[in-house]
Amino acid sequence: MTALDDRPLVDLEKFGYQQQLERKVGTFASFAVGFSFVSILTTVFQLFGLGFGFGGTAFFWTWPAVFAGQFLVALCFAELAARYPLSGAIYQWSRRLGGAVAGWFAGWTMIIAQIVTLAAAAIALQVVLPVVWSGFQLIGADPALASVSGASNAVLLGVMLLAVTTALNAASIRMTAIASSVGVVCELVGVALVVVLLFTHAERGPSVVLHATNLDGSKGYFGPLLVSSLMAAYVLVGFDSAGELSEETRAPRRTAPRTILRAVAASGLGGALLIVAALMAAPSLTDGKLATEGLPYVLTSRLGTVPGKLLLLDVAVAIFVCTLAIQTSATRMIFSMARDRVLPFSRQLGAVSKRTRTPLVPTVVAGLVAAALLVVNIGNPALFLGLTSVCIMLMYLAYLMVTVPMLFARLRGRLASEDTDETGRPLFSLGRAGVLVNGLAVLYGLGMAVNLGWPRAEVFDPEGGHWYLRFLGPIALGVTVLLGLVAYAVQRRDYHAAISPPAAPALASLATEEA
Repeated sequence: MTALDDRPLVDLEKFGYQQQLERKVGTFASFAVGFSFVSILTTVFQLFGLGFGFGGTAFFWTWPAVFAGQFLVALCFAELAARYPLSGAIYQWSRRLGGAVAGWFAGWTMIIAQIVTLAAAAIALQVVLPVVWSGFQLIGADPALASVSGASNAVLLGVMLLAVTTALNAASIRMTAIASSVGVVCELVGVALVVVLLFTHAERGPSVVLHATNLDGSKGYFGPLLVSSLMAAYVLVGFDSAGELSEETRAPRRTAPRTILRAVAASGLGGALLIVAALMAAPSLTDGKLATEGLPYVLTSRLGTVPGKLLLLDVAVAIFVCTLAIQTSATRMIFSMARDRVLPFSRQLGAVSKRTRTPLVPTVVAGLVAAALLVVNIGNPALFLGLTSVCIMLMYLAYLMVTVPMLFARLRGRLASEDTDETGRPLFSLGRAGVLVNGLAVLYGLGMAVNLGWPRAEVFDPEGGHWYLRFLGPIALGVTVLLGLVAYAVQRRDYHAAISPPAAPALASLATEEA
């Protein structure tokens, strides 16, 4: 190996770890993991109705607003990815900047959020496949997620998908990277085709976003648009996944920061074009179908059955790679924490297969727990929808457990730094803009976390009669913290023994950069 190839191995040794995972992830595959976690072709199709239902055509403006906030967070993560190229990025960044307790709870919260998100992604197949071909409705005749047969079929399709992604993740990171890369190419082509085809079948011009059609402004516009922004908030997460694969990425100090930013930027641009194209091409903005049926309705009605269904098949591919990426990220988070002996059954969860060079047990555990969560959808689809909403709130809180201690470390001039990346070039840095960007990222994260968890009946319990659904955000947060306290207490002795003294490079001042 050359000296350049040895750099990531030397880096790991500085942090106190040995190279166990296989470095087979290149630049495009790193981008693919982050982009496919966000998966605009999956999530915009799945959640378009939510945004339009509350905000009407004006909901478009919530997309660039949320994108701007998340890009600020991504800039902070890019800096950290260059300085801490480790698996389990959110956990590792938080505990090295904020200490043992902050790091543990960031990792714990992220694991729960990722596994629930994994289940939510897998269940999305039900929104697409039965529309493409009725033969995919294997149970009953009603494909609606709210019906008993639709919910049961969604669980069956979701479990089948999880079985495939678990097998791929267990086999090798190379196979996972290839599948993600091919899937993302299909998704990018699909996004471009959808946008072009809808533009050519437009019923109205792009000025549609300047109107307030279907927006109930009787009590002001701010409240409905704040609820409508949840759609974008649900979608634009997971771009940090490129950092999760740092120990499997070639030249991670240079690659991961750039692929994190490219993933969120590409998602932001593609999502904005999808929303505008759908609003321009929708047969009607006032018949209620955009809010209830979303983008599948626009595709099949404007493009015809056959082209529409072919594009929906591409959406199914996007759902597959999205599920694969989420499981990959969750697996690396579990592995990273277990390697530090801070989770129950750490010896098993922190082991890497000598044959496949992958963390097998975390892969299987993530798949099984996600499959078990899917069963909730059969008895109570509203509860499952509420859980998926809450998991995004938990993800934002985990992000805050990184950006807040990062801001304090930055203000004190104590942010770990290296002079160069693997190619000898300066590490990615925000320089003088660091404090401003970091501070705005914290403010945005706090505001959005509150917005996501606010107990709104129209979001969490639209049909009424289930008070607990309305307060699911605070309840889920309380349960997460309580379970976390118990698990932390059980593992506390091993945890502090594992991370003290912290195996990290010496802290160095960034005062010169930010002066």
